[in-house]
Amino acid sequence: MLDDFMTRATLAGIGVAFAAAPLGCFVVWRRMAYFGDATAHAAILGVAFSLALEISVFSGTMMFALIMAFAVSQLTSRGYAIDTVLGVLAHSALAFGLVAVSFLSGIRIDLMAYLFGDILAVSRTDLVVIWGGAAMVVALIAWRWSSLLTATLSEELAFASGLNPQREQMILTLALAITVAVAIKVVGVLLIAALLIIPAAAARGLARTPEAMALIAAGIGAFSAIAGLRGAYIFDTPAGPSIVCVAAILFACLNIVGWNRRNA
Repeated sequence: MLDDFMTRATLAGIGVAFAAAPLGCFVVWRRMAYFGDATAHAAILGVAFSLALEISVFSGTMMFALIMAFAVSQLTSRGYAIDTVLGVLAHSALAFGLVAVSFLSGIRIDLMAYLFGDILAVSRTDLVVIWGGAAMVVALIAWRWSSLLTATLSEELAFASGLNPQREQMILTLALAITVAVAIKVVGVLLIAALLIIPAAAARGLARTPEAMALIAAGIGAFSAIAGLRGAYIFDTPAGPSIVCVAAILFACLNIVGWNRRNA
């Protein structure tokens, strides 16, 4: 079954959707969209680092995603505005990453595959990495679910409950780094944040509880992956962007339906 490239691509898309869904909910609740962008852009530096040292791309991208998150945390704690820090670091990381890739002599690299994903080229080894990473993210979020929700609602409430909000933030950061590392093959650096945010935002109007929102977001993400791949196959369009387009269409449709119900 895994000999078929479309089967591997579909499984890869579903795996990334399952990883991105619960994390995307926290990204939406905490308004961390630009933080996700900055972390994803740092992945290009990780790609260049991995290729230069001949180590796995997963390890390199996750390491640089964590470095970016740590840098953002340190700069914001010193009084810099969060939007300014994210704007500077996100675009700088992407620019330095692209320049670093150009210095890699003797290595053939399809830069577009890392920018927009190359889900149709997913191998069996990639599937193991993607589903292993997804399992790590889901297990991590499930383990700290209540604590993360409390810290998201209020830092004061978290302190009163004996929790450390900074520790919960670092757990989210680690989960985000893992998701970026596994998603780069599927949708690429420039579209990772979209796959994190859009399914969660689409699920927000349908869910009555945080848990339901995470499950619905996972369903929307998985459906977007399947339908986007099918559309890419039929219309000969790029697979990664097609997946994001389906998610965006679902977001628009669900919001129109919700608006009509509220005004009926």
